Amino acid sequence: MTLEEKHVAIALQGGGAHGAFTWGVLDRLLEEEALVAEAICGTSAGAVNAVAVAYGLHMGGPEKAKELLEQLWRKVSLSGSFLFKPGAFDKMYGSGDIYNSAGYMWFNAVSQVLSPYNFNPFNYNPLKDILNDLIDFKELQLYNKKKLFICATNVKTNRAKIFTNKEITADAVMASACLPFLFQAVEIDGDYYWDGGYMGNPPVFPMITNTKVKDILLVKINSININSVPTTARDIADRVNEISFNSSLINEMRLIHYRNELFRNGILKVDDKMNREIFIHTISGYDALSQLSYSSKMNTSWDFLLELKNKGREVASRWLENDFNEVGIKSTFDVEEHFFEQL
Repeated sequence: MTLEEKHVAIALQGGGAHGAFTWGVLDRLLEEEALVAEAICGTSAGAVNAVAVAYGLHMGGPEKAKELLEQLWRKVSLSGSFLFKPGAFDKMYGSGDIYNSAGYMWFNAVSQVLSPYNFNPFNYNPLKDILNDLIDFKELQLYNKKKLFICATNVKTNRAKIFTNKEITADAVMASACLPFLFQAVEIDGDYYWDGGYMGNPPVFPMITNTKVKDILLVKINSININSVPTTARDIADRVNEISFNSSLINEMRLIHYRNELFRNGILKVDDKMNREIFIHTISGYDALSQLSYSSKMNTSWDFLLELKNKGREVASRWLENDFNEVGIKSTFDVEEHFFEQL
C-alpha cells in the first residue's frame, strides 16, 4: 500500500545514551519515503542525531544517513570503554543501570565535590573527535534541503541559543550536549554554553516561526510522569534534573495549545504566512525507557544501545501504522491531557 506523502518537522529530545532510542526511530522513519521532514530540531543527544541524519542525507540519501547513525553510536560505545559500562552486579539485573560500574561510582563521587574545571582540566570530551571524524561541518553548512535547529543554553544570559544550518559546527553540537557537571562550558564567539535541555528539550517554536509546516513530530525520551516518589538522594537528584529538562517543553506545548484555541475560535485568522494551527504528534519512549534509572543515560555498552535502537524502531513502526494517516489532519497527541492539571 502506497502512503500519501506527509510533511513534518521533527523535534528530537536529549537524554544521553537514551538517544539510541531516537536512533532507532530515525532509522525506521528514514525507510518511509512518504514521510518528508522539512526541518529537524535537536537538543543534546537529539542534536547529535540530527546532524548525523542531515549530513548523511546530504552526502548520500536515507541509506547513507542510516549508515552514519550506526557509525556514530558504535563510536560512542567504543569511546565509553570501561568507564560507563555495567558492572558485575548491574549485569545480574539487566536493567541498563550502571550504578555499580567503577566509572559511574567514580564520577558520582567526584562530581559531588569537584567541578569539571578541577577533575577534567584539559576538558577532554571524546564526542568532539567522533563528530569531526564522521562529519565535515563546512560541507554540512551547505545543506539547505532541510532546516536545522540546534539548541544550547547561554550560561551568562539564561537564554536559549538556536544554531541554524550555516552556524552549526562541532562546537555548536558540543555546546548543546554540554553537561555542566561533566564538561566545561563551551565557548563560541565569546559566549559560553551548557546543555540546551535547560532552555529547550527540544525547542519547538523555531520550527513554527521559521517554516510553514503544520505538523510537528516530537521524539520524546524524557519521562514527564513517574510512578513513585523518589526517596534516595540519587533518585531525588535525577527527578529534579528530569523536571528541569521537561519544563520548557511543557510551557511551549501549553502555548501551542492556547494558540490553536485562538485559531479555532476565530480570534486569530489563518493566512498564507506563518499563522496556522499546529498539529502535534509524538513517538514516545515512555514504555521502553521510563523504568530505567538516570544512570542508564550514561550506559554506553553496545548491547544496551542496540536494545534501545530496536525498541525505537518498533515504536516508530507502530506510530506509522496507527497515526501516520492523521498527519496534516489533526493532532494525535493530546497536549491538554498530558500537560494540564485538571481543576
